[in-house]
Amino acid sequence: MSADKSAIWHPFTQHGLGVPEIKIARAEGAHLYTDDGRAIIDAISSWWVNLHGHGHPHVARAIAEQAAKLDQVIFAGFTHEPAERLAAKLLALAPRGLEHVFFSDSGSTAVEVAIKMAVGAWHNRGYPRKGIIALEHAYHGDMVGAMSVGQRGLFNAAYEPMLFDVSYLPFPAPGAERHTIDALERLLKSQPHHFAALIVEPLVLGAGGMRMYSPKVLSDMAALCRRHEVFLIPDEVMTGFGRTGAMFACEQADVAPDLMCLSKGLTSGSLPMGATLASGAIYDAFYSTDRGKTFFHSTSYTGNAIACAAAIASLEIWEREPVRARIAAIATHHTQALERFRARPHVKDARSRGTIAAIELDVPDGGYFAELGPQLNRFYLERDVLLRSLGNVVYVLPPYCTTLAELDRIYDVIDQSLALIRH
Repeated sequence: MSADKSAIWHPFTQHGLGVPEIKIARAEGAHLYTDDGRAIIDAISSWWVNLHGHGHPHVARAIAEQAAKLDQVIFAGFTHEPAERLAAKLLALAPRGLEHVFFSDSGSTAVEVAIKMAVGAWHNRGYPRKGIIALEHAYHGDMVGAMSVGQRGLFNAAYEPMLFDVSYLPFPAPGAERHTIDALERLLKSQPHHFAALIVEPLVLGAGGMRMYSPKVLSDMAALCRRHEVFLIPDEVMTGFGRTGAMFACEQADVAPDLMCLSKGLTSGSLPMGATLASGAIYDAFYSTDRGKTFFHSTSYTGNAIACAAAIASLEIWEREPVRARIAAIATHHTQALERFRARPHVKDARSRGTIAAIELDVPDGGYFAELGPQLNRFYLERDVLLRSLGNVVYVLPPYCTTLAELDRIYDVIDQSLALIRH
């Protein structure tokens, strides 16, 4: 290995560009601290995972205490108290109709599990349905199944022959919502016994550019799925645990899903974990004395006891601290702060939902690979703010402990960065 090549292969990183990684020594609250003493505001919750702030004492204590008692045990044929407690807590918070929890270790695996459950349930019922419907611009993860239901493009072009066919709906942009609903209805009527499930990021498409749509659209899509007996899978990996204002985005549309995917904020960003919540009907399709109808899926760390303890601690913080008030304060501040950008000449759109805010810049070469993106990210880091723009979309998605003063600092830096835009 040559001296200019790192031993570590970092995600979503083109090492050939020679941009050095920043070494983080510790983290606390909304800040990351480098080994040379810089304090960087984590304005994107370290890829949307951190809820309550880095190094929250309650989560840290729970991890330490659990590690001293039980770290890991095979979850096939065994169980433990942290997993039982966590499942009960999640189901108590979840939308109505979800009755069972299948643990995994990431958002991608939670999605893979949901897709396999949906298709497998129809198979076990004796009415095979294999078709999956998704939204254009969607992102559901980087495993083969998760890539299949996401937007096709440069990210997954090399693997196109490996991906299964998916029917895509046009994104329900403001003013064009009916187009999406009509397209779904036509699709379901044209192939009444083909589709197993519709998977969506509810209300906000994350990696697709923080695109936002109304709860009414989600409600209408859910109604069509019920009418045509197609399972609805909200991917709440990013939107769950308060990000859109409610505990889960589905609540804002009063939707009762058949399956729901969780990860990211599940452990408040402390440990990797995923969960797929399923309805009783889905579970019952696999419940049998016939071993051939078993749900054949696992990951080695399914139900990891330490991760379960961290997730329980994160949920307990909601009970102990004014988390909802913090979410409301951030949401209000987003709304107010975005006003100053709407009239700017280089801003195409400024939008927010809950603790998620996005500023879409009007540049000739927009999209994820816009040259402006890396320039903006460098600009922000030079001013000790971690923002990772999605091409020409700059978004703010902070930990809930972020103060209003820290939010002002973030928005001030974004404001300054507009000077980089040239037409």
